[in-house]
Amino acid sequence: MLSSATSWGRSVMASEWPIVRIEDIADKIAMGPFGSNIKVETFVETGVPVISGAHLRGVRVEDRDFNFVTEEHAEKMRNSNVFRGDVIFTHAGNISQVAYIPPNSQYERYVISQRQFYLRCDLSKADPVFISYFFHSNEGRHKLLANASQTGVPSIARPSSYLKTIELPLPPLEEQGAIAETLGVLDDRIDNLHQTNATLEAIAAALFKSRFVDFDGVLPEDMQELELDLIPKGWRVGTLADLCELNAAKWTDKKHPPTVRYIDLSGVSSNRIEAITEYAFDEAPSRARMHLREGDTIVGTVRPGNRAFAYIHMPDASLTGSTGFAVLSPRKPHYASFIYLAITRNEAIERLANLADGAAYPAVRPNVVAETPCVVAPDQVIAEFSAVTKPMLERIERNSQQAATLATLRDTLLPRLISGRLRVSDAEAAI
Repeated sequence: MLSSATSWGRSVMASEWPIVRIEDIADKIAMGPFGSNIKVETFVETGVPVISGAHLRGVRVEDRDFNFVTEEHAEKMRNSNVFRGDVIFTHAGNISQVAYIPPNSQYERYVISQRQFYLRCDLSKADPVFISYFFHSNEGRHKLLANASQTGVPSIARPSSYLKTIELPLPPLEEQGAIAETLGVLDDRIDNLHQTNATLEAIAAALFKSRFVDFDGVLPEDMQELELDLIPKGWRVGTLADLCELNAAKWTDKKHPPTVRYIDLSGVSSNRIEAITEYAFDEAPSRARMHLREGDTIVGTVRPGNRAFAYIHMPDASLTGSTGFAVLSPRKPHYASFIYLAITRNEAIERLANLADGAAYPAVRPNVVAETPCVVAPDQVIAEFSAVTKPMLERIERNSQQAATLATLRDTLLPRLISGRLRVSDAEAAI
């Protein structure tokens, strides 16, 4: 799945609005708990959800995949409890993360982790959604990172005190809400596309499990015991290497395009390519060598448990992956969706994570990815499966491209709306 790299608010703002400090519009600013207060031993099945950096990838807190602590434990960390409307920041690690808890959030109360801090706005002065969008603009991000240290783990020095001093343009409250709503319409559309993609991905994965793991619909008399496994007659036990070529296409110093559109491991997560950077070949990172083609599946070999994988559809001729990916190219076009769905199953990713070695830089060799065990069905069976699932993966890509277009429009409007150089009525005409 391909999407264009985006940078929220590329232009520098020359504000038409009065300038205020965050402390002028804050009701409360507070830090997350000490690290000893939230650790694996404190997690329970249900309770109060814990917000971590994984939930701050957009302008809204992502309301899924939480760890929980008990109500009693959350009460002990009362100063680190957050609620709808609070704006959450990361102060160590990925320090550009900012998101607000929306009014329709799944839970009423959350606890932030030890790497977060939060702003509770004075709602008579500031709209938290507008404030969140400001910190996703180029100017807002720059101001947030101006007090950051890059030694060791990136971190913001004295984050709560520093946040108070940050200045921003602040339109009247009604205008703040209108700006936030306009930008939110675009983010709603983007979220809907991503949710549709997640549903399609889940359906395709379920079809794979039903057909090639559980063998649903196969009668007992049509099964055979092979290598301690029961599989349908006429099938065999093999590996993905039977169906794909590994790292089949590479650029060399003598054979390469003048420019490459480069995908690094950090820009890929669970079939979402979030960053593609264009370089002149001679100026590209030395790892920019893997030529990506139609139907390829890329799988990150470094920390494979991070799920840096994606399906490639309709790439341009210069699309290039890092050598940190294992690139699985189908030997026949109708193998493509089978390969992708086989290697991205939870069990396959867990296998890679367990085989990764190296304490500081755990990784697997690319051939370990290609040697992932699988059942190999007759070609006709795989082709029939491809006819159903490959269009799903291709639709995911089309949705991803549409989301990228909307994100580009949002990024163009964002700095102009927040600075006042573009009014909401004019922006609405562009949406």
